[in-house]
This record gives sequence, C-alpha cells and structure tokens, in this order.
Amino acid sequence: MRRLGRRPRASGRPGLLTPRPSLTYRLISYLLVFPVFRLLFRGRILGKENVPMEGALVVVANHGSHLDPPLLGHALGRPVAFMAKAELFKVPLLGRIIRACGAYPVSRGASDREAIRTATDRLAEGWATGVFIDGSRQVDGRVNAPLPGAALLAARAGVPLLPVAILNTYRALGTGQGWPRLVPVQIRIGTPIPPPASRRRADLDGTTATVQAQINALLDQGLLRGAEHRAALPPTSAGPDPSAPTPEP
Repeated sequence: MRRLGRRPRASGRPGLLTPRPSLTYRLISYLLVFPVFRLLFRGRILGKENVPMEGALVVVANHGSHLDPPLLGHALGRPVAFMAKAELFKVPLLGRIIRACGAYPVSRGASDREAIRTATDRLAEGWATGVFIDGSRQVDGRVNAPLPGAALLAARAGVPLLPVAILNTYRALGTGQGWPRLVPVQIRIGTPIPPPASRRRADLDGTTATVQAQINALLDQGLLRGAEHRAALPPTSAGPDPSAPTPEP
C-alpha cells in the first residue's frame, strides 16, 4: 500500500511540504465516500474555490455526525488529518486505511497538551489538519461551545484557519441514531481566517469567536436546491458564478 507522497509547496515557508493524496486515499474518496455523499445524501459542495491547495491549514468545522470526517476530507479535495483513537490503528486493514487517509493516533486518556503537540507536528509536515471546534458531536449540528484548540494550533504553526459548515449530517446520522436517514447533506466552505496574533487567551478567544460566527452564519444560509444555488451565492470579484465553466478567452 502506497504511503502519502510529498510535493513542495508553491509558496510559503521554505522547505515545508504538502502531502499528496495516496492511491488508497483516492480509492476511498471516489469509490466509497463520493457515491455515499453525492448519490445517497444528494451532496453538494459550495465554496470549494476558497480551499488553499498547498501548505498547512487548520480546517475547523461543526460536528453533528460520525459521517463528518470522511465527508470533509472528500469535500476539500486534499487529505485532511484527523485525530483517531489509537485502538483503531490495531484493527487489521482498518488501521492501514485510516492511516493512509491521514488519521493519526491519540491514546485514550492522552492530555490536551499531547494532542496539540501531535496536531502541530502534522501542520509542520504541511497537512490540512481537521478540528471539530466543539470537540464532540452536537445534537443540533451547530457550533455551541467552541474550544480554543483550533486557534491555538493556528497560532503555534502560524497558519490560517478555514471555517467549514457541514449541513444536515446531525439529521442523517446524529447522536443516538442506529441507522442513517437519507436526507440532503451539503458542505459550505468559508473564507480563510488569519491565525491569532499571539497565544494569549484573549487573542485565541477572539479568533475562536470569529470562526464560530462564520460557521454558524454558513449554517444559517440553509440547504440550497436547484436554481437557488446560483441565486443565493454572493458575487465575487472574479465575476461569474465560480461553479460555472470558465469561458474560453
């Protein structure tokens, strides 16, 4: 099984590398996650043009379901590293698959300091590192009690945060549900936010509040259907709808 390769960043800190999707990652993303998201849940991704494709990045999202990590990795179009329980890496095949897709182990009972250190190491390797800002699944799928961990990671590594809103997975397979409901699921990708000016609590809390506000604002826009897609998207400096084909010069 191929390991994740590396390729140089186009810009940024010298020597920083960006992980390249492995064959395993591509197979899982396009043969498993893609049909589940696009066909079963009628998935749609909005704002993909906001995703920096090179360099380290803290991806910050709301959390309503166990569906969120694979859907988020697929939506961004680049591998996203997430924390996973160390026990999962001991399961035959599963451990190799999730490792190939960028997951990294965190021991049960590990301190927050250890988890932050591990995530910082991933950022130093150029990963997009995923953080669910509430720390656990929320029954309403919103950002309710955000933790400063994502802002701290961004401050330590000096990298931007990318807010992402995952709509409706809390209804598709939320807490207490044994079987999924085939409701529409959409992902709205916000605009990058600079890292906090320092690691002081006031700066971390300010950035965390900004991320929370942007994610909840994206959630408040609700699900788009059909022609509403183009009508509801705000205009950009680029002019035409970014989802439309680029005209020939």
